[in-house]
Amino acid sequence: MGFTAAELDAIAISAKVSAVAVACGLPPAIFLGRYLARTRSRAAWLIEVVVLLPLALPPIVSGYLLLILFGRTGPLGRALEAAFGAHVVFTWIGAALAAGVIGFPFMVRAARMGFESVDPRLESAARSLGAGRMSAFVTVSLPLAGRAIVAGMVLAFAKALGEFGATIIIAGNIPGQTQTIPLLLFNYTQQPGGLNESWRLVTVSIVLAAGAVFASEWLDRRGRRRVGTDL
Repeated sequence: MGFTAAELDAIAISAKVSAVAVACGLPPAIFLGRYLARTRSRAAWLIEVVVLLPLALPPIVSGYLLLILFGRTGPLGRALEAAFGAHVVFTWIGAALAAGVIGFPFMVRAARMGFESVDPRLESAARSLGAGRMSAFVTVSLPLAGRAIVAGMVLAFAKALGEFGATIIIAGNIPGQTQTIPLLLFNYTQQPGGLNESWRLVTVSIVLAAGAVFASEWLDRRGRRRVGTDL
């Protein structure tokens, strides 16, 4: 039996939400990962605690905080509405925001570990040869940390695909608009006989999660082997 229209919509929305969450979170994740890997500031631990907090908080709490900030009466929600006429709550953008917040720590941690594995003297050597600070970063450090960053992106994408708690708080569970795979699975569990209908989405979720974990581990192992070879 093939996928229903609702299931295809949920898969498409999940893919869109996860892709946007990762794409928007990647630049600040790289910046923070690089900063945390190189700084000796005493404030670095506090920044890292704030960044990693969504990993420890219940997702519903993260969603509640996002709702306070981005609701129509919240400070950021009012600012977005005044500047662009945009609304976040009960839209797919809200779902992407929730997924991005939950998946962001994975990208930051991966980027930090990637930059920690890069010898800072390589970037210094590039600068001594005439490269600017940004040029040395883009041409030396970023490529060397690339595998770790991609591994973090894969894990963040998988985490975003499975996000439920924060999404249902800020984006709701609207079929065809904000209903992702986990939200549709939740609906199935509330219906008589729904568990018998959920196996298709469960299979998709398992395959995507297993693929993400495999890809992340493969990239991590290749990165470690490369560092060992370089040493």
